[in-house]
Amino acid sequence: MGAMTCAEKILARRAGREEARAGEILMVRPDLLLSHDNTAAIVAKVADLLERHGVADPERHAVVLDHVTPAASAKNAENHRAIRRYVEKYGIKYFYDVGRGICHQVVVEEGLARPGGLVVGSDSHTCTYGALGCFATGIDRTEAAALLLSGETWLRVPATLKVTLVGDLVPPVSAKDLMLALIGRIGAAGATYMAVEFHGDLAGLSLEERLTIANMGIEMGAKTALFPVDRICREWLGGRGAPAGSTAPPWADPGADYREEITLELASLEPVVALPHRVDRVEPVAAAAGTPIDQCFLGTCTNGRLPDLAAAARILAGRTIHPKVRLLVAPASRRVLEEAMAAGVLQELVAAGATILPPGCGPCMGAHLGAIAPGERCLSTANRNFKGRMGSPEGEIVLASPATVAASALQGVITDPREERR
Repeated sequence: MGAMTCAEKILARRAGREEARAGEILMVRPDLLLSHDNTAAIVAKVADLLERHGVADPERHAVVLDHVTPAASAKNAENHRAIRRYVEKYGIKYFYDVGRGICHQVVVEEGLARPGGLVVGSDSHTCTYGALGCFATGIDRTEAAALLLSGETWLRVPATLKVTLVGDLVPPVSAKDLMLALIGRIGAAGATYMAVEFHGDLAGLSLEERLTIANMGIEMGAKTALFPVDRICREWLGGRGAPAGSTAPPWADPGADYREEITLELASLEPVVALPHRVDRVEPVAAAAGTPIDQCFLGTCTNGRLPDLAAAARILAGRTIHPKVRLLVAPASRRVLEEAMAAGVLQELVAAGATILPPGCGPCMGAHLGAIAPGERCLSTANRNFKGRMGSPEGEIVLASPATVAASALQGVITDPREERR
């Protein structure tokens, strides 16, 4: 048996084979299917078949209401009610109602994505769970509907891009800056339908930072983004009572076949932003400094965890945001909200002038809370900045780290967070 990448190993195991190679198509049985507010649309596709045959495995379906929560209209409320009825009728084991948080945060908090596992979700940022050594990827609604009925789906084994990280980040440079820099280097399509493996000096990256990095794998086209299950991963899982999975989760063999290899020198990275309207239009913050902003958004499945809120609070502590800027903060989950309250982080943010939103997706996809008007510009910790993503297609979104968002909220213009630290 030849050397294999991590993706090849996991998919081979799930297909009941000893090995797999990039390009092969395999039938696999995922450990978990995730869906969110789109569950009603998925179920509607196969309503008659569900009536006759039921759900293949109710214990492998997780449903999280997070996109438009609480309901913003009667239509949203009807959608939520339909989902609750589906969950009750078919005995869906993992259901998390309004206010629990963003689906990707809830899945990792609840231990539903495990090292060496296979998770698919009807949301493109399902790749987040690769931070736990889990092959996690997004699928479309039709695939999800078929999976409900059969319990199986097919996947083409992806080729792999190896990214080697060297050294450590120099604060306030963060994992968000790292990932934006990588996307800016290879482009929004630079890893299309590839697995991305992260190697090298990983000990300096917390699990939360790895979640940020894996989350944005899809923003360079990747099918999944994977980290090894090391001490940091195991301690994070153990600290939350989540099972760490097998004692030896799959990782790449020495000599595995990579389509491409890239090295990033972390100490050389600086704070960056992604300018409208492309995630790969990446520039140093210094190049955009002084650009006026109307709204700042801190949150999302990319940067809505406690360390993200704390990084912003450290900059904002004892100060007040610019009078012409709105600062919206959406914790990624109720657990994060509780942690932020206990640590005094939420109080610092509120004292600085932030508006706290319910745990969930919030303004990220423009459907609920914090939409921007024509001509307005939002500096956001989200993962996408295409036209219309946060409201008007005539508005602009600039992506940045929590530190950059906080520093800029103070000044009313895009600001290098290194200046505020001084």
